[in-house]
Amino acid sequence: MPGALENRLRKRDRHLSRWAAREPTDAYRLFDRDLPGYHFAVDRYGEWVVVHEYPWRPDDPLHESRRQELLEAVPAALGVPTGRIVVKTHARQRPLLGRPRATPSAPPPRPKESPRQTVAHEHGLAFEIDLDSHLDVGLFLDHRQTRALVRSLAKGRRVLNLFCYSGAFTVHAAAGGARESVSVDLSQRYLDWTRRNLELNRLASPRHALVRGDVLEVLERGLSRGSFGPFDLVVLDPPPRSTSKRGRAFELPLDQGRFLAPAARLLAPGGVLFFSTSAPGFQLDPGPLASCRILELTALPPDFEGKRARRCWRIERP
Repeated sequence: MPGALENRLRKRDRHLSRWAAREPTDAYRLFDRDLPGYHFAVDRYGEWVVVHEYPWRPDDPLHESRRQELLEAVPAALGVPTGRIVVKTHARQRPLLGRPRATPSAPPPRPKESPRQTVAHEHGLAFEIDLDSHLDVGLFLDHRQTRALVRSLAKGRRVLNLFCYSGAFTVHAAAGGARESVSVDLSQRYLDWTRRNLELNRLASPRHALVRGDVLEVLERGLSRGSFGPFDLVVLDPPPRSTSKRGRAFELPLDQGRFLAPAARLLAPGGVLFFSTSAPGFQLDPGPLASCRILELTALPPDFEGKRARRCWRIERP
């Protein structure tokens, strides 16, 4: 007889699949630590399911049994074979601003074989999903509505996508009719991923430039030379922290002004900056944006209602 967890997953998938068909999308979150003691999230990407295992108390005697319960419930509830279920274990992270916490657990080893990949769909667009190489698979599901908003505003506009990752914002902007776009990331791997996503949607064009570089240096160099910008839309979605040896280190709560001030200066009159972060407890400092109109847009899609999610602001230059 199905257990409570299996029934919960089945009902949730039945409800969200109807909503997803209207979007249309086949990538959505089904479970996110919804039950006490269950330190897991479950994401669906078409015919694949990704189970995120978040840090738990080492002395919790029930964690392993709950893990096994979930891994048995997922294929039964969702009709997905066990071979299409991927488990990603998240290491305990050092907290922002140096607050003490337990020593991080070892991250899962990176697979040596070629990563498994699939294609997920969102608002009629296709995105390459990498199921193995990293904890993040290439599409932040809680950003779905912001991407749709960028697409709705992009027609005829110049768009700058900073920390572009796999280029989901770039693809939405191009699909919305952006006149030009510039996508910036320090990682060539991410720029290649962005290019493939543009190609996957038949949107690749010289008008959509890919720039490899440290975002802070690109912003400063562009402003000093006056040859970079202005832009009608800017997307700024930095990681909460960076310690890359090839880029300058930062912690977003302390260093937000280093990004926000130059990004806002690149806006054309009437231009819009979408700034978002998943940094826990983040508070926006409006100081670097004194001349701008600021509106928090944090609104969650149905699969994230009541969940932990990133925050987002619309910052407009008068």
